[in-house]
Amino acid sequence: MPPQSTDDGKSSLEAQFSSFYLQRTTAELSADLDHVRNADDFKGDSISFLVHALRQGTCQFSIEDKKRVVSDLSKAESRDAGA
Repeated sequence: MPPQSTDDGKSSLEAQFSSFYLQRTTAELSADLDHVRNADDFKGDSISFLVHALRQGTCQFSIEDKKRVVSDLSKAESRDAGA
């Protein structure tokens, strides 16, 4: 298997961090998101808009912060798998 290119590594990092960020954000904002989803003007196509808006929050983190978070997640997963 060829070595992973820098772009592939960055893509993987971004995807892993984005997934973690969305999971944490939706957990923290669950009550507020329920209110939004239950609003009369919330439509099925609003979901993609909402996800896009939430995902924009990942832009506030530096690449170093993202690497640290993903590294810590990987360590925790390894630790949990060995338990």
